[in-house]
Amino acid sequence: VQLQASGGGLVQAGGSLRLSCAASGRRSYDMGWFRQAPEKEREFVAGISWGSITTVYADYAKDRFTISRDGAKNTVYLQMNSLKPEDTAIYYCAAVDRSLTGRIATDEYGYDYWGQGTQVTVSS
Repeated sequence: VQLQASGGGLVQAGGSLRLSCAASGRRSYDMGWFRQAPEKEREFVAGISWGSITTVYADYAKDRFTISRDGAKNTVYLQMNSLKPEDTAIYYCAAVDRSLTGRIATDEYGYDYWGQGTQVTVSS
């Protein structure tokens, strides 16, 4: 699986961005978004199951971010609204073979494939 993330940029606080992650190769995988701010560890943002049946969010993302996927385009999206300066980070998409239990991994070690990251900067 090869993942290509895009859609990052500079936005003012309160604005919105939509990140995209196009995947090639196998299609039967769960996907997630992570982020890493300067001098901080990578953290989970949101995840979605192969059939879009299950989604899971970090607490800080629940009310502002939405993860979705387009199976026909093999693409996962992260819609981010009401952005805050603390959302500034490099955002990474990740993939793993679909879970047989239906549980979405929320730890980076639960994913096997990673995209290159896209920078999101939110100005105050």
